Amino acid sequence: MGNTPLGWAAENGHEEVVKLLLGREDIDPDKPDEHGRTPLLRAARNGHEGVVKILLGREDTDPDKSDEYDQTPLSVAVYNGHEGVGRMLFGRDDVNPNEPSLDDQTPLVKVAYSGHKGVIRILLGRDDVDPNQPDDGGETLLSLGVLARHKWLVKMLLERDDTDPNCLDEDGDFPLWVAACVGDAAMVKMLLRRDDVNPNKLDEYGESPLSCAAENGHERVVGILLEQDNVNPDKPNMHGATALWLAAANGHDGVVKMLLGRDDVNPDTPNEDGQTPLCRAASSGYETVVRLLLRTGNVSPDKPDKFSQTALSYATRNGHTRVID
Repeated sequence: MGNTPLGWAAENGHEEVVKLLLGREDIDPDKPDEHGRTPLLRAARNGHEGVVKILLGREDTDPDKSDEYDQTPLSVAVYNGHEGVGRMLFGRDDVNPNEPSLDDQTPLVKVAYSGHKGVIRILLGRDDVDPNQPDDGGETLLSLGVLARHKWLVKMLLERDDTDPNCLDEDGDFPLWVAACVGDAAMVKMLLRRDDVNPNKLDEYGESPLSCAAENGHERVVGILLEQDNVNPDKPNMHGATALWLAAANGHDGVVKMLLGRDDVNPDTPNEDGQTPLCRAASSGYETVVRLLLRTGNVSPDKPDKFSQTALSYATRNGHTRVID
């Protein structure tokens, strides 16, 4: 509805019809439909390189004209992976490669969701493309690459000096933290190769990459982070829970064993409620974790929390007979 004959011809890639219509003096090559989509945008969205080339050859065609959703010919072309069309538009000085759409997503961020390698390489080849421009959720190309597990994209970005590896999204998360939380050891290694990546950086809840990896039982990631000389393995989050506390609370005995092998980890550090790692493990019935903690000889089995409960009382209340024994 509301489309012109030229718009229909461009959208369907009918080059001869487009040429015929453009030969008329009364034709407007930039006339949009009811949603603001020009013939160029329609052709670009569907990857019709021949039509795009014809339209770009006209001086009265605006190559950067957006529709009512602020989508440009460039943004729709790259989102759909049309490399040829992307190259044509990138070659124009009057096309802004950083122009966000209505959802605040730049062409670069848009294409990250679809993972079109060729298009991303073209975009990153332009000197005026900002790899750190976030979308409305604060996600940058790097953070999206980590979330989507696109290792080739993360590697490509980390090789650039202008990529910020510590960028935060609206939730206060950053690439290393996300990679550690999902247990992607290869991604964690890649990020730590950058000198400007801080392994002790905290998210908005005071959680470190190590704490998140420990909480989720990702032993390989915990091991990689503990190899870093500047990692503090005993730093509590905003609720007073250390990496050991979180691992013990979730029954990750492998991670607990790794952390207890460190001289700089206190096995008896309580959280804000005065509950120690032993107390939490006993409460949940994690027998192996309880044994590991007791064998250190550095925990107080009768230490009460702020509710006057001990590890034994929690185990008794929850019926964990093996822990009680």
